[in-house]
Amino acid sequence: MGGRFANLLRLVWSLSLIITFFSFPHSTSAQLRQNFYANVCPNVETIVRNAVNLKFQQTFVTVPATLRLFFHDCFVQGCDASVIIASTGTNKAEKDHPDNLSLAGDGFDTVIKAKAAVDAIPSCKNKVSCADILAMATRDVVALSGGPSYAVELGRLDGLISTEASVNGKLPQPGFDLNQLNALFAANGLSQTDMIALSGAHTVGFSHCGKFANRIYNFSNRNPVDPTINAAYATQLQSMCPRVVNPLIAINMDPITPRIFDNVYFQNLQQGKGLFTSDQVLFTDPRSRPTVNSWAGSSSAFQNAFVQAMTKLGRVGVKTRSNGNIRRDCAVFN
Repeated sequence: MGGRFANLLRLVWSLSLIITFFSFPHSTSAQLRQNFYANVCPNVETIVRNAVNLKFQQTFVTVPATLRLFFHDCFVQGCDASVIIASTGTNKAEKDHPDNLSLAGDGFDTVIKAKAAVDAIPSCKNKVSCADILAMATRDVVALSGGPSYAVELGRLDGLISTEASVNGKLPQPGFDLNQLNALFAANGLSQTDMIALSGAHTVGFSHCGKFANRIYNFSNRNPVDPTINAAYATQLQSMCPRVVNPLIAINMDPITPRIFDNVYFQNLQQGKGLFTSDQVLFTDPRSRPTVNSWAGSSSAFQNAFVQAMTKLGRVGVKTRSNGNIRRDCAVFN
């Protein structure tokens, strides 16, 4: 009898572990849903959209800056607006990590202005998280630049921690190959298809000479210029980024339609016009090339994949009541 009871206990314990294991990955995203603020701040999406549109009219940089801010936020401790926190005398925050120093100020400003617009409505004040405002603003800038509009899941809380050290090894680098890209995205529950779709956000925005100079001047002893770069494009890049130049000079990621969110990014890759190694490798590696070719020929296929990938990205590391709150000021912990 004792043996049977012991076996029963072991069975119950094993089942509880299995249930815990399969429930846990979804527990943080379970609170997300569309229309999360319907009873608290029903017009929140319109308020945010209007604020983003106003910022967009002031500068196109609003688009790539906001998109990149969302990505850099979600890949470090999840989508919790921790990247917006300002450093203090006692804490160096995420935004001051070397990988985040190139985040354009217009992205931060977009969220701060949208937050102010939301909090100006008495019933909405301090009811909507900065993390959700960033997620909505990201959707809006994609749509404003010609990309797809999509329903955003809401219900994130703002994180309580932001440290420079937490960024180490969490963001993709310009020199990454396909294995490195896939490993980093897989760590966030994203597939190779998701990775390629999110890389398509490089259809808008810019980078700096210092991020790709090695590809056009000192790629290797045998090939000073990366042989996977289109020769005419390499010459063009060399003229815009001479050897002795300010490494912060801005260069469009998409040399053809840099202000339109479209599938031309993938057509560029087919022609050897990916700016980073991590862009061009999507075409040169036979494992990812079929996807690039498919989306180069179908804007709708790319847009559908991008929406799916953005929805999955938005579920990464969502904070709950035990490890999050709603910040009164997006740049400062409560």
